[in-house]
Amino acid sequence: MGELWAGRGTGGMRRRCAPAVFVLLLALLAGCSVGPSIRPPVAVRGEDLPAPPAAAGPAQPEPADPDALPPSEPVRSGPEFTDCTAPVLAGLKAAGTAPPAGRVLSVGCGRLSVPADRTRPDLGPARLGLTRVTQRGAAPDLPALVVVGDTGTDGSARAAATLAARLPADVLKHYQVIGMDRRGSGEDLLDCGPPDARAALVDARPTDADEAAMTRLLERSRSIVQDCYLLLSGTLTDFRAASTADDLESLRSALGTLRLDVVGTGDGADATATWLARHPEAAGRVVLDGPTDPSVDGPARAEAATAAAEGAFDAFAEACTEAGSCPLGADPRAAVTGLVARLGRTALPLGDGDSITSGAVLHAVRGLLPQPARWPELAAALGAANRGDPAGLERVLGPLAGPRSRFDGALATRCNDSRVRTTPGEGAALAGQWRGRYPLFGVVAAQDLVTCGPWPSGGPETPGAPAGAGPPVLVVGTAHDPRAPQAGAEQTARRLGTGRLVRWEGAGTGAYPRTPCVTAVVGKALVGGRAPADDVVCPP
Repeated sequence: MGELWAGRGTGGMRRRCAPAVFVLLLALLAGCSVGPSIRPPVAVRGEDLPAPPAAAGPAQPEPADPDALPPSEPVRSGPEFTDCTAPVLAGLKAAGTAPPAGRVLSVGCGRLSVPADRTRPDLGPARLGLTRVTQRGAAPDLPALVVVGDTGTDGSARAAATLAARLPADVLKHYQVIGMDRRGSGEDLLDCGPPDARAALVDARPTDADEAAMTRLLERSRSIVQDCYLLLSGTLTDFRAASTADDLESLRSALGTLRLDVVGTGDGADATATWLARHPEAAGRVVLDGPTDPSVDGPARAEAATAAAEGAFDAFAEACTEAGSCPLGADPRAAVTGLVARLGRTALPLGDGDSITSGAVLHAVRGLLPQPARWPELAAALGAANRGDPAGLERVLGPLAGPRSRFDGALATRCNDSRVRTTPGEGAALAGQWRGRYPLFGVVAAQDLVTCGPWPSGGPETPGAPAGAGPPVLVVGTAHDPRAPQAGAEQTARRLGTGRLVRWEGAGTGAYPRTPCVTAVVGKALVGGRAPADDVVCPP
């Protein structure tokens, strides 16, 4: 698939860095300012920096009822929104997530200015996409339910529209839903790496597991870091959970509320947890849906996620065969394993000189496993590829790894949120261990660790809030979440001290509002203002 994703939209030409550029890079890395800078779309010069967020005020006394949550606050101010109902609803319809009959939504699109880097005011502001979704005719001061999505899927602003289309009527009546894009996603998609280097990472074969192959991957990732560092004028490390935590505070200040009600999903739950640790007094009614274990990093975190992905694939395979007429036959794992092996020897041509590789197939599978609603599409695409038809996989891979895709933003966030770096030799050793334990994704996981090697360190761990600080927080874990094992939610709830754990025996990333049990528990918290007194287990 290298030719497809490296050449399309670039004339097949790769950008090359002249020696002078490398001198400039060394100066930048040394902390010097050399010449004018070229800012990415997320950074906007010529604007006034937003005022620092207002303090959330002193922590309020804990209520006598330990299960009571703070009242939802009406919005007192906020960014301007322009009507974008028609295009957003058209996008939902195309994605198969249109609102149910009788639900009439109004959608507004806006922007939030935040400091590009709070420690460097000279870098000016960045702007994040916002989407506000309400029932038509809703009061403008309804409390805000802020949505923070996962960087591996559509931006948070689009996720807010999708969520609003599925929310129970009482929740949508109570709130205006506001999605805030993560840095590098949504409207401000990060697109800074050389296309051929990006393709090399996507196309890496699961047989490329020795130290020499890992070293080649490291060097291709290094070229992405170099290009992105030059383009981003020193803000490369700001695509991370800690920046999203700061951005949530900026949004809270813009809305004029002392507390925020938030739903964070996937790595958006991790970012929201970071915000909670920094600002427990600003927490209102908060749901962390699918967080990772905050106590692990590096290979330990990667292995846990890889084991979870293998389990999620088994759930995908079971769902496919139980539905009848599975495009992958009676044994989907064997079918996918065979397809990967064949494409590892000979890539699947697309008819125009491009092709799809074995690495790209695994990238497609991992990209759609978090979204069970798209599992039939994934099964059909894989089944067609087994018959020599690559069109379905090409459609799946475009948003994941093609030009102007989510790849660069997801890579930057994943690497910036890790404080551990893995050498090619260590990656090769892990690949040897994981190949047998995790036959589909073990080698790919080791490769991913190595590709973070050239990225700047993620920095020190965010200190946790004092145990028990803030109101109760709902922490939802899904049994077959390909991104994070359920133990991640358990550890997050334990670390918060105020976490109320909800376990769902289902699959995918993000349980709310996909199952009646979880929907009921979360609804009592968001609308009724009450957290469950004890942990809850929800059936599949």
